Amino acid sequence: MNWQNFAVGIIDFGSQYTQLLARRMRELGLSSVIIPYEDALAQIEKKQLPKAIILSGGPHSVFLDNRNFKSLFALKNIPMLGVCYGMQLMAHHNGGKVEKGEVGEYGHTELFSQDNFYAEKLQGDVSVWMSHFDQVKSVGNDFKVILKSPKNVIAGFQHNTLPWLAYQFHAEVDHGTHNREFLEYFCFEVAKLKPDWDIDSMLEDIKARINFDPKKKVLCAFSGGVDSLVAAVIAQKVLGADPYCFYVDTGLQRIQDAEHIKTLQTNLGLKIEVVDASQLFLDRLANVAEPEQKRKIIGHTFIEVFEQKVHQFESEKGIKFDYLLQGTLYPDVIESVSPHGKDGPSVTIKSHHNVGGLPERMHLELLEPLRFLFKDEVRRIGLSLDLPRQWLFRHPFPGPALGVRIMGDVSVERLRMVREADHILYQEMLEHNLYDSIWQAFTVFLPVKTVGVKGDERAYEEVICVRLVNSFDGMTAKISQVPFPFLEKVSSRIANEVKGITRVVYDITSKPPGTIEWE
Repeated sequence: MNWQNFAVGIIDFGSQYTQLLARRMRELGLSSVIIPYEDALAQIEKKQLPKAIILSGGPHSVFLDNRNFKSLFALKNIPMLGVCYGMQLMAHHNGGKVEKGEVGEYGHTELFSQDNFYAEKLQGDVSVWMSHFDQVKSVGNDFKVILKSPKNVIAGFQHNTLPWLAYQFHAEVDHGTHNREFLEYFCFEVAKLKPDWDIDSMLEDIKARINFDPKKKVLCAFSGGVDSLVAAVIAQKVLGADPYCFYVDTGLQRIQDAEHIKTLQTNLGLKIEVVDASQLFLDRLANVAEPEQKRKIIGHTFIEVFEQKVHQFESEKGIKFDYLLQGTLYPDVIESVSPHGKDGPSVTIKSHHNVGGLPERMHLELLEPLRFLFKDEVRRIGLSLDLPRQWLFRHPFPGPALGVRIMGDVSVERLRMVREADHILYQEMLEHNLYDSIWQAFTVFLPVKTVGVKGDERAYEEVICVRLVNSFDGMTAKISQVPFPFLEKVSSRIANEVKGITRVVYDITSKPPGTIEWE
C-alpha cells in the first residue's frame, strides 16, 4: 500500500484501537490508511509519505523496543501525532524521559490544560480515556507540556517549532468529552490538512484501485448482508460487471433472512441463486459444542458447498469465472491478520470467512471493492446508489449465523427455538419502533433447564437469553436503554409461543468485560 496517496498514514504498533484512529480521520473528511511499522520504514526509504503521520498505541514498553526509529523521527517537516505508546516513543527518542509508572492510569481521567492550550475549544470539564502504565516524566528541550492529569502526570506535549504533537490518552475511542476537538486540533491546526474524503472520492478510489475488465465473468458469494449487497451493486453499477451470485442456505439463518433474500431476488436486478445445503451443515454440526470448532466446520463446509456448486454451474453453462467478488471490509483485513506476523505485538482477533482460503482453492482473482472501507462508509455508498435504507441498516449478523447463538451442540429443535424467539424479538422491535435505535439485537439458546408453570402443569424446559446492545463500531458496547414494557412483551411472547421455553433472561453485560456475541 503506497501511503502517499492518503492524507493520514497511521503506523500500527499493535493497539486494539488502531482502526478507530482511521475511522475518526475519515469522519473528519480525511483519507487514512493503517500500515505496520516495518512497512512504514520501507515507504520512508522510498520517500513515499502521507501528508501526516499518527503513531498508534501499543502493548510495548519503549524500554524493550529495540527497533530503529531514526528515519521516522528524521521526518522533521511531516506533521506527526503520537498516541499513548506513540507519545512515549516520541518523547523517548527526542530528548524526553519515560519511566515505569508506580500506578497506571486506566479508564476515565480528567485533564487540565497547561499554558492555556486550545482554551477556546476545551471548555468545561475535560475527561478522556487512559490506558497506560509507563509515564512520560519529562519532555525534550524543544517541546512544551500542554496537558496534565490529576496525578500531575504529563498527558500531552507539543514541539515548539515542528508540527509534532502527542497525547497520552486515546482520543479515538468513544469515551471522553472533547475527543473530536483533540483530533481536529492536530489535523487542522497543527497538520493544516484539507478534507479529501467523501462519497465521490470513495468511489473514485475504488475505480482507480480496481483495473476491472468487464468482459470477464464475476462470481459472488452472496450473504444478503450489507457488505455483499453493496459490493455486488458496486460491481454492477460502478465497475460495469454482471456478477452471478450464489447464496448458500446453511439452515442456520433467521426467518427474516429468507424473506430478505426473496425480496432481493425480486427487486435488485442481480442474478441470485439459492443453494440449499442446510441438511449437510446440520449433519456436520451434530454433537459439536465447542464454539471455534463450530465456526471452522461452518466455514469449511461453506467453502466446500460453494466450490462444488461453482464447478457444477461452470460445467453445465460452459463458462469460466475469472473473478471472485467479496464484501471484505477494512476491519476484516485488520482483525484477521496481525500487522506484525504471528509473533507481533497485536493478535488475530478472529478468523473471517471472507478473508483468504477460497481464492487459492478456486484459482480466481479477488475483486474486493470495499477492502479499504468501514461499515458506515459502505452504508453511505449504498445510499448514494439508491439502495433502500432498510436493506443497508440491518443489524449485524455473524457469518456462522445461529450456529454460534446456540450454546452447546446444534440440533433441529434448538434451531427452531432460537429462530422463533429471535423472530418474536424482531417483530416487537418493529412494533415498538425500536429497531433503528438498537445497534444489535438477538436471542441466545441456553442449554439450561428450569422449572416453570404452564397452565396448571409443571414445566421443566429450556432458557432463552435476550441481548440488546448499542455500539458505534463493535469495539465497545453498552446495553440498549429500552422501555421495560417492551422487554415484558418480548419475554411473555417467547415463553408462551415458543414450545420448549420456560424462562427468558436478559443479558445486561457491557463490552468489555463481555463480548457482544456469546460465542
